[in-house]
Amino acid sequence: MSEHELTDAAAELPPYPGILLSDVHLVATPAQADAARAVLLAADVIGFDTESKPTFLKGETSTGPHLIQLATDRHAYLFQIGVHGESHPALELLRAVLESSATMKVGFGLSDDVKRLRAKLGIEAAGVVDLSVALRTKGQRNDLGARSAVAKFFGQKLQKSKKISTTNWASPRLSDKQILYAADDAQVALRIFRHWIADGGKLPPPRPARAAKPAPTAPCQ
Repeated sequence: MSEHELTDAAAELPPYPGILLSDVHLVATPAQADAARAVLLAADVIGFDTESKPTFLKGETSTGPHLIQLATDRHAYLFQIGVHGESHPALELLRAVLESSATMKVGFGLSDDVKRLRAKLGIEAAGVVDLSVALRTKGQRNDLGARSAVAKFFGQKLQKSKKISTTNWASPRLSDKQILYAADDAQVALRIFRHWIADGGKLPPPRPARAAKPAPTAPCQ
């Protein structure tokens, strides 16, 4: 079944229940960062996503990410970079988690997220698995999105409101709808990954690191 067919079929499915608001934590203080550190660094795999304030003008450059979401099987942690910037009390934690090759990060469509993290915060994310690509089956040309994956693996419909996705993610005060939308984006990726692996899914072997080019030798005199 194609991505388009999966999306159409999802319209008739029961809704994906999503994470509870009480299980989502906004990390804004050193104490909250310490609590998140103990959980995130102990996880083998975490769900990962970012949100950026949308751009509407031609030629306007995004200043995202403004929100970083990391999720375990039970909880989601949101980091408002748009509010604190490089002074965020959990920046050291974010760097430790995202740059760790020991902790796998899974999500959908992560190419831009990784680029923006590097450009804005100098974070070189490692151990990242883009499920949009990893879940493609033989003969499937298009990447698989989160909505289609939820329909395929869970038989449920993932609510993805465009009205919420295009809100101001740099706002100091996020609404409950924004918080749940962002948390679900990260945690649903982890849940799909767990389901896929339990069902026999296998990741491709990691690509070998590129060998450094040898330095040019000086010509013989």
